[in-house]
Amino acid sequence: MNALDIRKDDFYLPTLEVLRDLGGSASIEEIEEKLIERFGFTQEQLDVTYDTSGDNVITDKMSWARSYLKFPDFVTNESRGVWVLTEAGREAIELPLDVVRGRIRVAKAERRAQQLAERKALAQDTGLLIGEETADPNEDEAEEAALDWRDALLATLRTMDPAAFERLAQRLLRESGFVRVEVTGKSGDGGIDGSGVLRMNLISFQVLFQCKRYAGSVPSSTVRDFRGAMQGRADKGLIITTGTFTADARKEATRDGAPAIDLIDGEALCELLRERGLGVRVRQVVREEVDVLPEFFAEI
Repeated sequence: MNALDIRKDDFYLPTLEVLRDLGGSASIEEIEEKLIERFGFTQEQLDVTYDTSGDNVITDKMSWARSYLKFPDFVTNESRGVWVLTEAGREAIELPLDVVRGRIRVAKAERRAQQLAERKALAQDTGLLIGEETADPNEDEAEEAALDWRDALLATLRTMDPAAFERLAQRLLRESGFVRVEVTGKSGDGGIDGSGVLRMNLISFQVLFQCKRYAGSVPSSTVRDFRGAMQGRADKGLIITTGTFTADARKEATRDGAPAIDLIDGEALCELLRERGLGVRVRQVVREEVDVLPEFFAEI
């Protein structure tokens, strides 16, 4: 099967089934790992990326499937990185795929209508005038993706100077409880971009980190090389990327008998920046709205 021929719809019911089989909740990593096993994807298929964005095709469509399943409340993800199967989702597992698609379309249309009504109400309250808006039934995913704050944020991050991205990682780690965070600014150091100390009550861990402004997927070889470079120099390792990690990279990061390396992909990075208010502004109107602030990244 050509990776480009796979549709997000193909992952609707399998995603719900995987969540059920994993006890009703799972991390993104667990969901994707089980889906890869279920579909029997080869590494060659998993490595296929879009020509324009460079994003990994299969994991991107898995992500879209999870997002679409939220419209009819089949799944929720109120906790960062954790997806939960709802009772409606359990019932949907027994439904034909066409019915599931239909419920997603209806819920999606209702959500858009609600958002339009909210914007109109806000405009009337503030004395602003807005034109009549109509939804294009043929609107494709690429257009929807452009409206998603995470995509806008990742696009901004990928245009940053490498040194600036390292400084952003430094700031994020400090905001997350790390101390003595330093950026090495060296090349040829086995991919190590910086270090810091994570203090947890009475215990401290020396951590080395690496930053990757990837549009595609970070392979397992990157994780292996990074572990080799940090051997004997730190307690833990951390790789931060604007892209994704291949299934083999995630397995390599937690391989038995080897020092564990934590992985932060683009989706998790966006959530961390949102939670800490770094480069984004969250506005509570009737619903939460997140604005990306390009000037923050330009000045860092």
